[in-house]
Amino acid sequence: MDPVRSPFAPGAGTRPPELAGREDLREQVRIALERLRLGKPSKSVLMVGLRGVGKTVLLDAMRDDAEDSGIQTLRVEAPEQRSLPAILAPEIRVVLLRLSSFAKAKDVAHRALRALAGFASALKATYEDIQVGLDFAPEPGLADNGDLEHDLQALLEAAGQAAREAGTAIAMFVDELQYVEEEQLAALITALHRTSQRSLPVVLVGAGLPQLRGRMGRAKSYAERMFDFPEIGPLPAEAARRAIAKPLADEGVEITAEALTKIVDVTGGYAYFLQQWGKHAWDVADVSPIGIESVVQASSSAIAALDASFFRVRFDRLTPSEKRYLRAMAELGPGPHRSGDIADVLRRKVTSLGPTRSQLIAKGMVWSPHHGDTAFTVPLFDAFMRRIMPGDDWM
Repeated sequence: MDPVRSPFAPGAGTRPPELAGREDLREQVRIALERLRLGKPSKSVLMVGLRGVGKTVLLDAMRDDAEDSGIQTLRVEAPEQRSLPAILAPEIRVVLLRLSSFAKAKDVAHRALRALAGFASALKATYEDIQVGLDFAPEPGLADNGDLEHDLQALLEAAGQAAREAGTAIAMFVDELQYVEEEQLAALITALHRTSQRSLPVVLVGAGLPQLRGRMGRAKSYAERMFDFPEIGPLPAEAARRAIAKPLADEGVEITAEALTKIVDVTGGYAYFLQQWGKHAWDVADVSPIGIESVVQASSSAIAALDASFFRVRFDRLTPSEKRYLRAMAELGPGPHRSGDIADVLRRKVTSLGPTRSQLIAKGMVWSPHHGDTAFTVPLFDAFMRRIMPGDDWM
């Protein structure tokens, strides 16, 4: 079939043609933001899940929903080796400049911009990566102590006051939150706690790998009472079918029930993999309806594409010892696995493997569902490790 007409274009954070199965969570966040705008208490939301479940796409859809309703938003990704103040400050500046265009909020927004100037100047010595245009001179004593926990609290309070005067709310959409250092997470939690106590309309909608829950709890013990942690997993079977069948139908193409079931089974319902199999099934099919033979043929090219990109970019970041650790996990299956079992495969003591395991957690390759357990953060990565490191030579 004509590749130009294919509805599927899998990519990092690329919105699928049919965002199926996430309606309830989008509605939950919409209600939270509307309550906040009315001055009613609402929890922040932190979505957690493995790679490839569609957290980034969902985060962006929620932001679009918020912007459409007049909520002021900022959107950042927390990359490794960047500080939270550095990624937040420029986006907060943009929000405050927008709020300053509201006649009722102008003076308060200008004060918040002065708070931002003090915040950036005072913390520059600690966080050298802060780069933000300063539209106003700092106000002495306002968010300029040089202590992140104190100054971020003062900054978000000032921003929240401006949003309240403008009759709106500020929603911070932050992806990859697991990469933020715990000290900086603690400062963010404290600041959000303070704005909540003062009934200011500031909220965080974040996303991260499953270890984010534990990191938030370690950063501040009361974090579990401040946030909802919805788990984003594979799509339910019916939603997974719709994610494939509806875009095809929109192009006038059908797919047999057997072929559709095969795609759902082989992908496990993971959103990114559904898009890959949809694309490759379209590419190999000659006519409508797409049948089981096309899906079986597409599986080979879909796996090859994943091996060359989605899996490979993560594999290439690993040291030799980290690769052997993950290959030992793969020897045991999808997981999770006990640390002792992994050590047995490697013929090593558990204690000697602790640093390697910690490095893999820091890189976002594995996480610990329970004490002493280790699991992949990337679905189907066990099969990839067996393909990329076959035989016994990896030992």
